[in-house]
Amino acid sequence: MTRLVPPPETAVAEPSGAVDRERDRPWGRTQAALARRTPAWVTRLSKRGWVAVAALVVVALALTGFLLTRPPGPAPITTRDVEATVQKNLDEQARAQAAAPSAASVAYTAIQPSLVVIATTQTTAKGQSSGSGAGVIVNADGTILTALHVVDGAQTIKVTYADGTSSDATIAKSQRDNDIATLTPADPPQTIVPAVLGGGLPVGAPVFAVGHPLGLVDSLSAGVVSALDRTVAVEGGRVLKHLIQIDAAVNPGNSGGPLLNRAGQVVGIVTGLANPSDQSTFVGIGFAVPIATAGGAAGSPPQ
Repeated sequence: MTRLVPPPETAVAEPSGAVDRERDRPWGRTQAALARRTPAWVTRLSKRGWVAVAALVVVALALTGFLLTRPPGPAPITTRDVEATVQKNLDEQARAQAAAPSAASVAYTAIQPSLVVIATTQTTAKGQSSGSGAGVIVNADGTILTALHVVDGAQTIKVTYADGTSSDATIAKSQRDNDIATLTPADPPQTIVPAVLGGGLPVGAPVFAVGHPLGLVDSLSAGVVSALDRTVAVEGGRVLKHLIQIDAAVNPGNSGGPLLNRAGQVVGIVTGLANPSDQSTFVGIGFAVPIATAGGAAGSPPQ
């Protein structure tokens, strides 16, 4: 009987010098298994690529943290909020207007240094009489502009300035048709503050009359321009033309005083009042000579 002998085992040669000792270790076998399971794209990432991935992760974490920790946004604006804001602005504007000086105060302050009191004396058939009126300094030489009827026929004319000093004065020029006169003081004040002359005003513009009505020195009354280019008959059979009609109160003592605009500029010279009862007190209508006419008597250029 033939005896079968199994073929001898053939040894498989290892690569030259290649002995994988790592596989003989437990952690080496684990590493090899992980290498077989890792996707190819991961193994192909370079060091620079991993840095980029890490940076993206950091940015994503930072953005997430900001979104989670940022403060809440402003509440939506409601109708009540709008109304409250509007009311606050109106209140602030009202307080500012209340604190600001009025137009009358501005005008009065501006004219004060230029305003003068005029006192006259004269002898008539009834004896010695006195009169009073107002005037305003209009030139740096101290020339005073006033109404002619305030000083007409006076034997003595005395002017008192805002600083309390006084001086005798004489009539320098007169325009009877316009009821305007200029006075030259004998002793002007040390400080002369001429008034600023203004231009014409439309009907409805605010005006202020400053003078000394009924002996009440430095009084201001307020009104508006009621009409322009009025013609009025006055004593002595004269007719005054092109007058400004005003409703600011004027009385004896206002004559010759300045009519002012809001800035305190002289826009006219008060000349008289209209009263159907033939009384000398004011009942609602006064008249002033426009400064374009009156200023010519003082040598001022046309306005």
